[in-house]
Amino acid sequence: MRVTSSGGFTLRKVFYTVPSRLIGHRLRVRLYDDHLDVFIGATLLMTLPRGRASSSGKHDQVVDYRHVIHALKRKPMALMRLVYRDQLFPREAYKRAFDLLVERLPERQACRIMVELLGLAHERGCERELAEELAACLEAGDLPDLNLLRIRFAPDPASLPHVAVQLESLQAYDALFGCQPAPVTGEAA
Repeated sequence: MRVTSSGGFTLRKVFYTVPSRLIGHRLRVRLYDDHLDVFIGATLLMTLPRGRASSSGKHDQVVDYRHVIHALKRKPMALMRLVYRDQLFPREAYKRAFDLLVERLPERQACRIMVELLGLAHERGCERELAEELAACLEAGDLPDLNLLRIRFAPDPASLPHVAVQLESLQAYDALFGCQPAPVTGEAA
């Protein structure tokens, strides 16, 4: 299968997303009853859950938001008309949050906030925890506060290591390569 410019491929009427770095590559796919194994050459890249087209012939999608989040960050309004938008949300709380955002905010702002929330879940590795926070906001009837959520899921400064960089003198490199420093000329005695 060749990966299209949309970051995926279609197999038996099912569209599968893959990381965008694979756009244009030719992949080998092994089809099993419940999953697909995706190879590039002889190297196994990933295993995807198998999707099935409906008996009426309608196409299906198997979408991983982590595969498309970088493209959505460049064009957040694409989220509004995305064919596979409902499959994009990793958990129900994200879908409910998007519905509430669209209901209460202009479309452009709602899409931007939702894409930022998905990006936060991906970049900070907090998909489940963020879904719990979103669910709590929704139960209270509030919109998610992106700034508070960024602070909540920011790395703990105390857990970050302190790195001290000590630069060596250039003479150490000269000694390493066996070079003699050039004599200084041009000075009057």
